[in-house]
Amino acid sequence: MTFTLRDAVAADLPAITEIYRESVLNGVATYEVTPPSEAEMALRFSTITGNGYPYVVAVDERGGVLGYAYASAFRTRTAYRFLVEDSIYLAPDARGKGIGRALLEDLIRRCTALGFRQMVAVIGGAHPSSIALHRALGFEHQGLMKATGFKHGRWLDTAIMQRPLGEGMETDPVEGVYPDTLYRG
Repeated sequence: MTFTLRDAVAADLPAITEIYRESVLNGVATYEVTPPSEAEMALRFSTITGNGYPYVVAVDERGGVLGYAYASAFRTRTAYRFLVEDSIYLAPDARGKGIGRALLEDLIRRCTALGFRQMVAVIGGAHPSSIALHRALGFEHQGLMKATGFKHGRWLDTAIMQRPLGEGMETDPVEGVYPDTLYRG
């Protein structure tokens, strides 16, 4: 499958909403149980991109969205400002074709360039393919939270994985590189 990566734009939101809707209804990557509306997804998109975080789509040769990924705040307390959480969602027919890996590699590169120092993955359902993808790109297992979600009639575990970005914890971060407006306390 041929695809390219680019910044997501508002015109991608119908496809992004549909990809996420399918994940909400059929998957365990997200613990939402009711798919959000396109208006809600637009609000989330504008919040993420408005705060300077990367939001990327993979598109096929016709421009159709195959999947998307973004980084966002793990928590909004000021001391967390150099840590981001990744999120990746793929259309069902785009899974297992290297698109998730390409999206995550691009997200890692972009977040490193922005001055972030750590990336965390909170993997709903402790999904083996998501764990394998993150491990292949340098994430290390940090823990497993047992029975943290209940969806599709069963308890789900949540895996936590983490990888350093750039200099990681080897040096102090450069203040002012990342927009602090999101953070409080």
